[in-house]
Amino acid sequence: MTTALRSFLRYARYRGDVTLDLAAAVPVVANWSMTSIPRAIATDQVRQLLTSIDRGTAIGRRDYAILILLARLGLRSGEVAFLELDDLDWNAGTLSVCRKGGQRSDLPLPEEVGKAIAAYLRRGRPHSTSRRVFLRAKAPSAAFVEQVALDRFVRHSLERAGINAPTLGAHQFRHGLATEMLRQGASLAEIGEVLGHRHPQTTKIYTKVDVKALRTLALPWPGGVR
Repeated sequence: MTTALRSFLRYARYRGDVTLDLAAAVPVVANWSMTSIPRAIATDQVRQLLTSIDRGTAIGRRDYAILILLARLGLRSGEVAFLELDDLDWNAGTLSVCRKGGQRSDLPLPEEVGKAIAAYLRRGRPHSTSRRVFLRAKAPSAAFVEQVALDRFVRHSLERAGINAPTLGAHQFRHGLATEMLRQGASLAEIGEVLGHRHPQTTKIYTKVDVKALRTLALPWPGGVR
């Protein structure tokens, strides 16, 4: 609104309707960046969610593999939905992820994640010519068309497990992983590398969740603490 008002006042001065630079009198409105606190799913909630999955079925093996990818590697929903078979290097134990902007990064494949994906590929994934790792359970078996489908899947999984999570989307797993890594002593640079952040400024938002470290920066209350 203030930007539009300044533009109008400059135009009015250009036309000669006013002689004073009224645009300079429009106050600046503070617009702080990253004012919110990341809404991360708790570690015990992740454990409860993974435990609730029935891995004795084909659908359960797929669901477990998707959720553990989100929880242990902090992948975005689109990175999981568009993951392809050729992105898995079983010999090297790595996973190639296509990040934002088309950039690729190789992540180590934790043993429990690799086992979950392998179990799905061997005893859960339908026969298909698609190179996508995860396919829809209902026939005809096809890949996820859009990443929002993963968000819906996460919402249904949380509701089915009876978990009151901070949000209903998949992004809370990224926040949860970053928060846990910070709690375990990981640096912001290490967290940013795992999450695929292109700019260090993006990772700095997680300093807000380190309450223990923030307490050391708090100024004493005037008059002391009663």
